[in-house]
Amino acid sequence: MTSLTYSIRAAVPPDLEAIAFLIHQLAIYEKLEHQVTGNLTDLQNHLFGPDPKIEALIAEVNEKVVGFSLFFTNYSTFLMQPGLYLEDLFILPDYRRQGIGKAMLKQLKALAQERGYGRFEWSVLDWNESAIAFYQSLGATVLPDWRICRITL
Repeated sequence: MTSLTYSIRAAVPPDLEAIAFLIHQLAIYEKLEHQVTGNLTDLQNHLFGPDPKIEALIAEVNEKVVGFSLFFTNYSTFLMQPGLYLEDLFILPDYRRQGIGKAMLKQLKALAQERGYGRFEWSVLDWNESAIAFYQSLGATVLPDWRICRITL
């Protein structure tokens, strides 16, 4: 594929259905489609409601949404500072290896720095070797001693 011209911007309410579509595509990629149980109303409220819980960036090529990142503020007790936690980053397969993911990560890092946060963190599935290699090539450290614990309510 030849080099693409893309843009990255903050998500706005008209992006809601595109974000939901990309969430579904991410779930298919991770073989977790059965875990997608949310709805557009909740996503809209969490992104754009009166008390937003999450934020998102959108990647576009020729006005087509081709990727997204969804993130929120967390907190480090040891640093005693807030941080930015990247929940998901997904680029449609036909648009990968064009610098979009790297640009999105750089923009998120800059956002965390602008906000005075102490960390920018995310998780990666242990089987996703290409993502791990990509993140390491950008200077990220994959922490071997930590495992995610979860209670689904």
